Amino acid sequence: MRNEHAFLEQLPDALAALAHTTGVEGRVVARETKTADALRDDALVEFIIKGKTHRYVVEAKTRVDRLAALGHIKNQLERPHARGLLFAPYITATIAKQCRTLDLAFLDTAGNAYLNLPGLYIYITGEKPEGLANAALAKTGGGTPTALRVMFTLLYKPELLNAPYREIVEAAGVALGAIGWVFFDLEKRGHVAGGQKKHNRRFLEPQRLFGEWVTNYPIKLRPKLNPRRFRAENADWWKTADLHNLGAYWGGEIAAAKLTKYLKPAACTIYCKAVRMRETLNKLVTDYRLRADPNGNIEVLDAFWNLPDDTQHPDVVPPILVYADLVATLDPRNLETAKLVHEKYIAHALRQT
Repeated sequence: MRNEHAFLEQLPDALAALAHTTGVEGRVVARETKTADALRDDALVEFIIKGKTHRYVVEAKTRVDRLAALGHIKNQLERPHARGLLFAPYITATIAKQCRTLDLAFLDTAGNAYLNLPGLYIYITGEKPEGLANAALAKTGGGTPTALRVMFTLLYKPELLNAPYREIVEAAGVALGAIGWVFFDLEKRGHVAGGQKKHNRRFLEPQRLFGEWVTNYPIKLRPKLNPRRFRAENADWWKTADLHNLGAYWGGEIAAAKLTKYLKPAACTIYCKAVRMRETLNKLVTDYRLRADPNGNIEVLDAFWNLPDDTQHPDVVPPILVYADLVATLDPRNLETAKLVHEKYIAHALRQT
């Protein structure tokens, strides 16, 4: 997070390089502004094309090397008054191609860019940065499965931020010795402050921590949850299934459909408590005639948290997990639904932490 603040100093130079290459002039008009809903924009830039001004909201990322991050970035940059622009040290050809598919504008310090405006289309890719050892490309923390379990628990239940370590251990399902190291890392990277005194710990920018978790979860933690795949003869089998009494929860598209009434699910994601996994799978296979299929559209994973069920939606995983699963697909209909989940269930909660 602190690195991103410093990295923004390179934005004027990147705009100047773009102007030199393409003739398109851009300028920074504001830095670190707050929106009406209390979100923080890293910067605002303007391009003047044929006498018309086009404004972009900038999201600076010191590292963009995972396709899974793009869905969340795309949703972060949705603003009624401006388009969104991703600014990074280096955008690979693979990432650039996906940005173009999502219509996510980008600019990097190596000279790569994508802008799609009335009367203007720029798509530059394949330019290499000078020295990939650039400090802006340094590794990011918070990516271990253990850290991600703890981060998830704290984001979902912020009151645990100052709880005894043993309560966090119980909720996150991690070893007691790991908690101190996770907090040390979060404080070192500017996500959490305090901690020297009892009940003094607080989040600094929870939205940033949430974005980091969403980016890392599908790559670092999700594959560790013993995924199993199945297929059902009846595509609507899930409509009558009662997961709550089986110690399991709907995730992904079905969870989103239940939360928003907006999406027609095509894939099925289930998170199940490990201690009841065998019982649950036997019940589902028998009652709904599921069969194992490595390419099936039904995925069953271990539930990695131990927290009280939501009273309103006891059969649905926490909204931040619904959001993470949706944006990782990069499916436009899922990205739109993820935005609804964020607006209805996540944004306000993060502002209150």
